[in-house]
Amino acid sequence: MTRIGAALAALVMGASMAAADPVEGIWKTETDDGSYAHVAMTPCGDKLCGVIHRTFDSSGEYDSPNKGKVLVINMVPQGGGAYEGRVWRPSNDKVYLGKMNLAGDTLKLSGCVAGGLLCSSQTWSRLQ
Repeated sequence: MTRIGAALAALVMGASMAAADPVEGIWKTETDDGSYAHVAMTPCGDKLCGVIHRTFDSSGEYDSPNKGKVLVINMVPQGGGAYEGRVWRPSNDKVYLGKMNLAGDTLKLSGCVAGGLLCSSQTWSRLQ
């Protein structure tokens, strides 16, 4: 490989690494119906999705049937740490219009119905 080719390859690799979204990583949810989860936020196409990675209850980690399921669906960055998409609530198996707001190592998620009149929210903490 020529020096120019090597320099271009390094530039492309560096640019793709720098393009990682700041919300990517592992997040701990709040407790909901006695359980909480670690959610892996990763790219899904040009959007972001959150997959349930590990699950916990009052006795510790357990093997939930929800592990591996998508909890945060197709979030689109809106700028300024804001995202819009959908969120799934496992306890009632419903999908809601969702919003996320990133502030440092906290991620506030909200899910709404009725055009945003009825909303519920959680604040997640970054694990990695």
